[in-house]
Order: sequence, then C-alpha cells, then structure tokens
Amino acid sequence: MKNLYNALLLKQLYQLKNLGFNYTENKTFSYKEQDILEFPDSITELKKQAINCHLCELSKSRNKTVFGEGNINANIILIGDMPLEMEDKVGKISLGRSGAMLTAMIEKVLKIPRSQVYITNLLKCHSSATKQAHETQFHTCKAYLFKEVELIKPKIIITLGEEAYHYLTNDFTPLKEIRGRVIKRENYSIIPTYHPNFLLKNPSFKKDVFLDLQKVMEVL
Repeated sequence: MKNLYNALLLKQLYQLKNLGFNYTENKTFSYKEQDILEFPDSITELKKQAINCHLCELSKSRNKTVFGEGNINANIILIGDMPLEMEDKVGKISLGRSGAMLTAMIEKVLKIPRSQVYITNLLKCHSSATKQAHETQFHTCKAYLFKEVELIKPKIIITLGEEAYHYLTNDFTPLKEIRGRVIKRENYSIIPTYHPNFLLKNPSFKKDVFLDLQKVMEVL
C-alpha cells in the first residue's frame, strides 16, 4: 500500500511550494517495497503506529494521539476533522457536548448503539485554537484514515463537516451543496453532513442532518 508514501510525497511538495518552488526535478525520496512505508493489517497495530507517529508538526505539541474507536466490523464509519482540546488531553475521541451530540445523531436518528459504529478523524492529533491545521497535515494524516477504511470495510462513510469530506474525496464542492447526497464509491457510499460542533452553534441545521441521516437508513 502506497498511501503513506503518497502522503509524504505530497507533504514535501507542499513544503517546496511554500519555499517558492514551482517545479523541481529532484526526487525527495525513493520508495522501495521493503521500506517501512507499509501500514500494519490490524487496527490495533495501526493505532500503535499512529501513537508513535512524528510525520508532521502536530506531533510536537500533542498530549495524546486520538485514534479512531468503535466496532472494527462496523457497517458505518463517521469521520470528523480533528480532535478537540479535551480529547487531546485524554486520548479519547468525540467527547463533551460535541460527543453527546454525535451520540444522539447515531442512537436517536440512526437507531443503533454508538458502540456499533466506528468513529474517527482526519487528523489524529489536536491542532491548537491559535493554530489552524495546515493542508499538508491533513494530507499526511489521511493515509491512516484510508487504512482504517480499508481494514473496517464499511458500507457507508458519513463525513462530518467540510474538511472531512473534502480531504477524503478531493472534491471541494461546498458542503451546503453536497450534504445529504449519496456518493457511490467502488466498495462503499459516502454521505456528507454537518459536524456536531457546527450544530451546537447553529441548531437550526439539525433538521438538515436528520434528513441526511435518513439517507443512511435508506442505503442500509
């Protein structure tokens, strides 16, 4: 699997771009099958690798890596953007008011226990409120996300918020135009909707999320 290699290559190309390069013939690094660019074929080992990851600057400021959790045989994966500060402190995903909102979305609308889905983020490390995550960090970290999807083999992926949808699909259509659509992929369907954090600030959009999640039930 070359997802990590591609992510690292993208990261270095962005770094060159930020330095003013428009084109370079230099090879940033070489890839060989025996290199340690392969991901393990188990969620447990993948989590261990993520905990020890130092591929981007966020690893220097994090308290704890916040990896995905839930049913590793789930039909549904929910993907957010990045961990909150409180999640960074304890290393657990989807806590606080946002986590309670997400639980309500799963259990009251989808009518399934939260323990039966898998929840994860694009970024596994917290980005402080004073420093927004950079696109290179998303591109580097999403290799872990792709491997999570590969291992879990969901039928449906629910993306929560614009960044989760954009970086998963490379489609930068505004969320308000794409939310609620069923986007077919070879092995699963993607249904974009709003993030629980957005709903806490904009409760009038709850009805839109309710309709979006009804599409999940239809696909299942």
